[in-house]
Amino acid sequence: MIILKKWGSVWGKIYLTGNTAIDAVIQHLPIAEKKSTIMKKIPFETFALLTAHRAENVDDLSVLKSLIAVFTKSPIPIVYPMHPRTRKRLQENNLLTKIEALKNLLILPPLGYLDFLILMKNCKLIITDSGGIQEEATAPAIRKLVLVIRLSTERQEAVEAGFAKVVGTDKNNILGALEEAVGKEMDLPRASPFGDGTAAQKTVDILKKNFAT
Repeated sequence: MIILKKWGSVWGKIYLTGNTAIDAVIQHLPIAEKKSTIMKKIPFETFALLTAHRAENVDDLSVLKSLIAVFTKSPIPIVYPMHPRTRKRLQENNLLTKIEALKNLLILPPLGYLDFLILMKNCKLIITDSGGIQEEATAPAIRKLVLVIRLSTERQEAVEAGFAKVVGTDKNNILGALEEAVGKEMDLPRASPFGDGTAAQKTVDILKKNFAT
């Protein structure tokens, strides 16, 4: 809202409703807990959840090799639902077989929303280059620390609230952040900086009040 006012790019009123990603997590997690069986496939009691799909990461061989070093030396097992783009790049560089043999890494196919919600809820922490996951991890029923494997993030609210930490793509930085996170109890906020799960309803109420004819 502050940025919109600063830019002067909005002619009318600005309403702060929150992010519907939080609405979706709150609405769908109970459904996921009833329907998902994904945890039966997880052999680890404690694990980090990883996603990586951005071109600047998976299309860069040096970054791919950095991630493999993280897989190899991670202080905690990693569950990795692998994006087709990432799998293709690993195969092209003859790296997939190497990581498939690692005992502390479980590679899964791409997952549906409900299964992924369950993994987010049950993991110790999340490593990702996804913007949406940075938002979803702040939902009250999830509340997980996110290590962002990028040089920057558009979800600055998550960083400022203490939910996310930008660690870049260097293996030493990622491993250092992992070791620090694993070695202490998570002290994360109770509330999400992206709203309380009522963004959709607030939006509808505003439209009805101000624009309905």
